[in-house]
This record gives sequence, structure tokens and C-alpha cells, in this order.
Amino acid sequence: MAWHNDQVSELETKKILEIAKSCLAIFGDFVELGCYKGDTSLMLAEILQWTDKKLWIYDSFEGLPEKSAEDESEIGRDFKKGELVVSKREVKNRFLRANLPLPKIVKAWFQDLRDVDLPEKIAFSFLDGDLYESIKDSLKLVEKKMTSGGVIMVHDYTNEALPGVAKAVDEWAAKTNYNLMRYESLAIIMVK
Repeated sequence: MAWHNDQVSELETKKILEIAKSCLAIFGDFVELGCYKGDTSLMLAEILQWTDKKLWIYDSFEGLPEKSAEDESEIGRDFKKGELVVSKREVKNRFLRANLPLPKIVKAWFQDLRDVDLPEKIAFSFLDGDLYESIKDSLKLVEKKMTSGGVIMVHDYTNEALPGVAKAVDEWAAKTNYNLMRYESLAIIMVK
């Protein structure tokens, strides 16, 4: 099925699906931190539906948190606290209407999640937290759980209106030895 995605370009969507499919042979589940309406989640669920892998999605379902100084930008749209709000029920209903297996849906701010809130092992992570602290928290949550050969993808890495994303990824990458590549606005991190 072809899914429409408001927040991710068609080229990015194709790349996400290509890389997610390449992770099907790797041990571990799939996670998405920052699902918004669930557009990317639905696409991931579709490719996982005939596998034994689970999809775990996380969102505050309260919109964006407060921005930090690292998120300030002179370029583009000024995102506000509470913007991009959607209910957990709305996301759940989209899965039911699409006749796809329900993922594990966790309502929480990323900073409040603990290791036990994530799967034991992760093969693929899609991080779409939009802001510095959200991406920093997301990377910290998934890094220890990633399986060798797995992939972390971060949306909005090159989005000049959301400079906190690149700052969080670059700070994290400087402390690791992972390979970081760029594609459109995506950061693609290959786990060794």
C-alpha cells in the first residue's frame, strides 16, 4: 500500500523503507521515537506484519516540548510548544483502519523513558523528535540497545529550521565511532 507522509518527503520515505527492509534480517525490533500521526509507523508496520519483529512507537501525544537555546533558528518556521499535537487514540485508530497489527504505543516524554520501556534489542530506529533535547534523549535511549548491523535514522538532520537536531546528532556522533551518512534531511547511522 502507498502511504502518504506529511512530514517526510517522498525521497526520504523511499530511503527509510529501503533501509528498514535491509534491517529485517537483523536481530531486534523496530522503534520510532516521535510518531506524530503515525505516517512512518504505518509504513514500518506494513513491512513488519509478516515477521516476528515488533514495532514500538513513542510520542508525548502533547505536541512539541519547550525549545532550548540549541533549537533557536533565524530560518524557517518558528515551532511552538504544544504544536504538532495528535492523540494516541487517533494513531491507534489509523492502524485499525489500515488493518495492520497494533504496535506497542508508549505515551511519554523521551526524557521520562527508561531502558525497560524499550525492546531488549533494536534492529532499526527512526528518531523524529524535531528538537535538541528530544533527539539527544532518543539517541541515549537506543544506542545501547542497537544490534550490530542495525541502523539509526534521524529525521530533520539538515533542516535549517530545526538546528537542534544536527547539534544533538553531531555531539553524540563525536563520542562514538559509528558511520554517519546524510541523505536529504536524514542522518543515517550504521551501527557496527
